[in-house]
Amino acid sequence: MGKHNEDAVRPEQENGFEKSTDKSVKVVNESERIAMRVSVNSIIVNVLLSLLKLIAGLAGRSGAMVSDAVHSISDVLSTFVVMAGVKIAGKKSDHNHPYGHERMECVAAIILAIFLSATGLGIGYGGIVKIVERDYGDLTVPGLIALVMALVSVAVKEGMYWYTRHAAKKIKSGALMADAWHHRSDAMSSIGSFAGILGARLGFPVLDPVASVVICVFIIKAAADIFVDAVRKMTDESCDDKTEEEMRRVVLSVQNVLGLDEMRTRKFGSRVYVDIEICADGEKTLNETHKIAETVHDAIEREFSDVKHCMVHVNPAKG
Repeated sequence: MGKHNEDAVRPEQENGFEKSTDKSVKVVNESERIAMRVSVNSIIVNVLLSLLKLIAGLAGRSGAMVSDAVHSISDVLSTFVVMAGVKIAGKKSDHNHPYGHERMECVAAIILAIFLSATGLGIGYGGIVKIVERDYGDLTVPGLIALVMALVSVAVKEGMYWYTRHAAKKIKSGALMADAWHHRSDAMSSIGSFAGILGARLGFPVLDPVASVVICVFIIKAAADIFVDAVRKMTDESCDDKTEEEMRRVVLSVQNVLGLDEMRTRKFGSRVYVDIEICADGEKTLNETHKIAETVHDAIEREFSDVKHCMVHVNPAKG
C-alpha cells in the first residue's frame, strides 16, 4: 500500500491504493506562497538598500560603501535563483519526473552556496591584498554619512537574515536558508565597511582588510554547511534516528499490527519517502490486511507532514 501526498488522483489497486490528499496539497502550496512572499520582499529591500548605499557612498566619498552597494544588488540575482528553484520544486509529478521535482530546490541551494563562496573569497582576497600591499588609500576619505549607512545596512540585512531564516525553517527550504545566509554575508560585508570607515577616521585603516578576512571565514563556513546539507538531501540520506524511532512507535501503536519487520526512509529534497514492512495475522482476509496497511499509512502521514510517499507492505506473522 502506498500513497503520494500530491493532488494527482491515482486509481485504487488490488494490493494497495493511491489517493490525493488535500492536506498535502495545501502544505505544498502554502510553502511555495511563503517562499515567494519572502523572496519578493528580499528583492525590494535589496534594491532600495543598494540605492541608499550608492548615494551614501558617493556623497561620503567612500569606495568601500560603493562596493557594498554593488554587493547588495548582486543579492537580487541569488533571490531569483531561490524563486526559480522553489517554483520548479513545487511542480506536480509528470511522465518524466514521476517522483516530483523537489530536488530542484537542492540544486538552487547548491548554486547559492557557490555564489556565497565566491562572495566570501572575493571579500577575503581583497582584504589579504590590501594587508600585504598596505593599500588603504580607498578607505582614507570617508564621510560620516557613509559610516551611518554602514550601520543601517548591518541592521537591515541582519533583520532580513532572521526574517528569511524563520521562513526557511518553517517550510524546511534549503534554498531559502541559503538566501538567508546571503543576507547575513551582506551584513558582514557592511560590518567590514563600517570597520574600515571607522578605522580610517581614527587613523587605523588596516581594520577594514583584517575584518574582511575574518568575515570571509564565516561566509565560507556557512556556504559549506549549505552545500553539504543540499548534497545529503540529493543522495537519499535517511531521516535522523529520533524521527525513525517516532515512526516505529506510530506504526506499532496501530491496532492489529503485530510487528515491524523493516522500515527505510530517504530524504527527497525537503520531503521524505518511507517504505515499511509490517506483519499481521496471516488468517485475515486481503481486505482486512489492506485496511491495516491503510491505517498505518494514514497514521504516518498524519504525524509526519514531511512525508510525501509512504509504502506499506504486509507480511504474515510467523508462528
